Amino acid sequence: MKVIVAIVPHFQGVADAGRFADLLGPGFDVVGLDADVGAHGGSHLADAEAILSVFAPVTAAQAAAAPRLRLVQCTSHGFDHVDLDATAERGIAVCNVGTSGAEAHNVAEHTLLLMLALAKRLVEGHNGLIAGGWPGRELQQLGMTELEGRTLGVVGLGMIGREVTRRAQAFGMRVVYSGRRRHAPDEEAANGVEWRELDDLVAESDVVTLHVPLTRETRHLIDARRIALMKPTAFIVNTSRERLVDTDALVDALEQGRLAGAGYDVFDPEPPPPGHRLVRAPKVALSPHTAGATGESVARILEWAVANVRRLAAGEPLTDVVNGVSAPARP
Repeated sequence: MKVIVAIVPHFQGVADAGRFADLLGPGFDVVGLDADVGAHGGSHLADAEAILSVFAPVTAAQAAAAPRLRLVQCTSHGFDHVDLDATAERGIAVCNVGTSGAEAHNVAEHTLLLMLALAKRLVEGHNGLIAGGWPGRELQQLGMTELEGRTLGVVGLGMIGREVTRRAQAFGMRVVYSGRRRHAPDEEAANGVEWRELDDLVAESDVVTLHVPLTRETRHLIDARRIALMKPTAFIVNTSRERLVDTDALVDALEQGRLAGAGYDVFDPEPPPPGHRLVRAPKVALSPHTAGATGESVARILEWAVANVRRLAAGEPLTDVVNGVSAPARP
């Protein structure tokens, strides 16, 4: 079976085609390509049966150029870099690592890291010291605060959202949540959470954290109207996808003092250009899409993704299908 491994440049080194080949073992012809599968895939696309995508785009044109393609396996929770409509039309299954738990606790830890950095004004304190100052008074004026007793609004109470909830509760936070569906009362009780409609959640929360995929429905889920509902002392934390939030509206609110801060691990595009508004905004704590990129979590993610390719080869059911296509038979 021919397998294309496509990796965006800024994730090369985190993962490489040779590592995937070693994990897959004998019986697989693994070809490594850079992010532009269409430009460099060429003849490889013609007989590829699976693409392992490390954030590399898979477009309608690429799907059309791959008549034997049966699986696009994303090595991430996110799948917005794949054309779901085009793949579904051609009977190509698209899968993520959603139920693996491979990065759940790692992303949850990073979410708390960003929350704490904002609450304690870590970035401003660090920069002040590096500049030769002693910025204690400035940090107080910026609203240095604590998480104890605050309300956390979790948008998306899936595997990662639940891990964030558990850690936030250990810091004494009260948790409300919103999402595509409300959980059963016994699940809410077990997780110690309360349901809120999204407008109510953003208005009530001291911290809003996002843990949903980017789709047509969730693009700018947090828009200018919802940002205006938030407390001026509130923070937004985003370890999912930048476009879940209207960036211009967010930065406007930060610059005008209508929000207290934002913690981000995700950008559009990645890496962000020097003039990206979020990178230049005040009161932000930023990291370069590393929330799920520890050595331990990457190993778990790659193994989970590779296991799905093995399932395809064996004719077994695939896990974490996101476009409604079951594993098609080999042509």
